[in-house]
Amino acid sequence: MLLENIIEKIAALQSKGEKYFDEGLFPALRTNRLIGYHRPDTTVFFTAVIIFTLQKLKPSLSPKSQKLVEEIVRKGIQNYPQFQNKDGLKTYNFWKTKPSKHFPNGYLFRRFEHFRIPDDIDDTALIYLTSSPTEEELRWLKQKLSLHANLSKQQIKNTYPEYRSLKAYSTWFGKNMYIEFDACVLANMLYCIYEYQLPLNQHDKDSLAYIRSVVETDRYLVESFRCAHQYPRSVPIIYHIARLMGAFEIEELEPIRTKLIEDTQDLLLGNLPIMDEIVLKISLMRLGIQPAPLSRIPTSNEDFKGFYFFIAGLLTAYENPLLYRLSISPLVQMRWECEAHCWALVAEYLSLHKI
Repeated sequence: MLLENIIEKIAALQSKGEKYFDEGLFPALRTNRLIGYHRPDTTVFFTAVIIFTLQKLKPSLSPKSQKLVEEIVRKGIQNYPQFQNKDGLKTYNFWKTKPSKHFPNGYLFRRFEHFRIPDDIDDTALIYLTSSPTEEELRWLKQKLSLHANLSKQQIKNTYPEYRSLKAYSTWFGKNMYIEFDACVLANMLYCIYEYQLPLNQHDKDSLAYIRSVVETDRYLVESFRCAHQYPRSVPIIYHIARLMGAFEIEELEPIRTKLIEDTQDLLLGNLPIMDEIVLKISLMRLGIQPAPLSRIPTSNEDFKGFYFFIAGLLTAYENPLLYRLSISPLVQMRWECEAHCWALVAEYLSLHKI
């Protein structure tokens, strides 16, 4: 019954066509609370990731909740074309593209072309995973990914020296965009590749090698920003890798399974916010470990205060070493908050824990 109630909460939060959000999108907030900045953000990301989460949970839900999920999905995916590549290619952007609506509802950044971001493999992966791409579209995507991978046209600079020769996928599709590795983004695209059983190549193997190495070296714990610029905390990095490993048998990642479990258990010994605890316990269950139950389940949006899943680093794109060092500061980062996504994570926990 509790899980049914939470699915109903998520459905109620889906926009009915309010001022900033088209019908079917889930409202999100772009924030930097250190400087008092907050704007409604019209992004497809949360809609796609919530739909992905609910679609995977659907078989374990009650018939009533399954019907509600079908309605959530129907309303959500109707928005995807607005975020498709501006030239009609089958890649997707974080923000609307026709016309470009970067930094929506803002006052400053939206006025500058410099801040218009290209399509990315993260949103693209989630949209492919939650829609029904054709075999032709999937083959095209695989080829497109290779064209923007490291060393295809240029070499990555903003990573550790030993990773610069990896032919891993870059976060961005843009023709002139810098190359960037992000462990969570790579995990999402690899999930898509494994889900649709696409043939693996050197780019896939090197993307897996990157994920494995940032765990083996502890970098994802001590320098998480350098491992995942968009998801720069150990908690979401663990979540994404565990979700990938829980869904597929991937030989290249098996050597880190024990370490990932032990590191997650160690983090849970700390005094964590409730949402971090939920995300880490989901991760353990994805890795085959049943954690102790939560002491309490969130009851309102107050329980989600301060929780963010990913960020945008305003200085990350600059390859100047000084600016890159400054980019880790929260002062030059924007965080995204979404109540419906938090409830989707609670639903994921409850479903896996069978409460």
